[in-house]
Amino acid sequence: MSRVHSIWALVGFLATTPLAAAQPATGTTTSGYVVFLSGSPIGREDVTVERTAESLTISGRERLGAPLNVAVQNAEVKYRADWTPVSMNLSGQVRGRFFSLKVAFAGTEATVDANDEGTITTKTDKVSPKTIMVPNLFFGAYEALSQRLSSAQAGASLFAYVAPQTEIPVRVVKVESDRVQTGRVVLSLRRHTIAMPSPGGELMMQVTSDEAGHLVRLTVPVQGLDIVREDVAASSSRMLTHSNPTDEPVTIPAEGFNIAGTLTMPKKPAAKNPAVILLAGSNVTDRDSVVAGIAIMSQLAGSLADAGYVVLRFDKRGTGQSGGRAEAATIADFANDARVALRWIAGRKDVDPKRIALVGHSEGAAVALVTAGKDGKVAAVASISGPGTTGAELVLEQQQHQLDLAKATPEERQQKVELQKAIQDAVLSGTGWDKVPKEYRSADTPWFQSYLQYDPAKTLKDVNQPLLILQGELDQQVPATHADKLGALAKKTSKSKSVEVVTVKGVNHLLVPATTGEVTEYGTLADRTVSRDLTKSLVDWLGRTLAGK
Repeated sequence: MSRVHSIWALVGFLATTPLAAAQPATGTTTSGYVVFLSGSPIGREDVTVERTAESLTISGRERLGAPLNVAVQNAEVKYRADWTPVSMNLSGQVRGRFFSLKVAFAGTEATVDANDEGTITTKTDKVSPKTIMVPNLFFGAYEALSQRLSSAQAGASLFAYVAPQTEIPVRVVKVESDRVQTGRVVLSLRRHTIAMPSPGGELMMQVTSDEAGHLVRLTVPVQGLDIVREDVAASSSRMLTHSNPTDEPVTIPAEGFNIAGTLTMPKKPAAKNPAVILLAGSNVTDRDSVVAGIAIMSQLAGSLADAGYVVLRFDKRGTGQSGGRAEAATIADFANDARVALRWIAGRKDVDPKRIALVGHSEGAAVALVTAGKDGKVAAVASISGPGTTGAELVLEQQQHQLDLAKATPEERQQKVELQKAIQDAVLSGTGWDKVPKEYRSADTPWFQSYLQYDPAKTLKDVNQPLLILQGELDQQVPATHADKLGALAKKTSKSKSVEVVTVKGVNHLLVPATTGEVTEYGTLADRTVSRDLTKSLVDWLGRTLAGK
């Protein structure tokens, strides 16, 4: 691959496109966007949109920190009023290397001039007359896509020009309504799920627009990438993708910061109710655990409350409306926060302190086990899609699966596996970073180290509570074999007198019905309701387990 293409491929094959749309009013608007990667803010963009009777111009600046390390000093994309593309100009630095990109459109041709640290390339691509410009390095350009999508319906076929690579086909998979509360104002939003080809299969994205068609949010779930308009990204705002009738916001004092959460009450509460604390997985930005439009924890909370439980879910430290610092957080820190939540809910007059269970999903399952091993106030633990091996082993297993899907050659496989092992060894030991390319050294974080070090065999030695291990049969992120591994470890090493393993057929990692269970399928799923078979297994087990407490 040439040096030029190595820069343009930095963020991935991000692309998308549109149909005819209502024309927004003329005028100029300026918006700020916060860029998140795996739930952590890494930078921002300032975007200006100027619409006249003759044209639409989108311009802006961008600065992203590690691991992307991008600074766009000048960006401008321009269209005629009828959405014919006119030009695109970008310039800045990627990891300290200068780049510039100029594209001029004439009919069905796009002439590209790219400068990568002095290496200049020129080419001409065939494009559609109304193609949408979506450069990898400037997300503000998706404003045009957002406006064009404002009247598009599911099933529409579109085209987008991923400058400077090529034009690709895009289809609208689903159109849904969203609401977001910013302070006391509730915004009505429209979210389009879009599919486009990529080397590893179809790539799914969500483009969320406000009532005027302006870009509010751009999400690429599989990459953990989220670009959110400032008013929606503010700590005072929260997406209301899913809510329950008895939800109420709560604030839990922690050491040096507050934890923001939601308490879901039974419709007919008793004087003393059993309680459940839900613990979310990794790459989740809020208490509802929304992934690909599926509010995992919010749905679980509703089902458990219907069964008579007081249910608490909360934003992780440094994310959503919770305080604290996400960049330094480890699994042990998340377990400490869970203990804070445990003491808080145990102190409520309407909760029976002897009947409090922890239910963790994915990484949250690990946090639940760590917490249970440290705190006797936990009466029972449910692990949903929890790892049955060390984090280091699971990461390598996940990599092997992705290499299989990509049909990597033996040489490519060996090279990538060796690199992954070198990264993990360096993270765990703190040495050997000289063997790792600079662009991968951002993996050296406290959280990743704690995740690689996590070992259920060691953690379970301190667990004496009843344990339920729930697993989706089609889970491709934490494969179903992990349930049996975790169950075997629990029976061998824990002090628990009750260990149950339940595998739910036809369910993926997001706990909803699926066909293949692959990540690339998430955005196309027709049923976005957490499996009733799974929730029934959980509710039945909790009822049996907590009844005698």
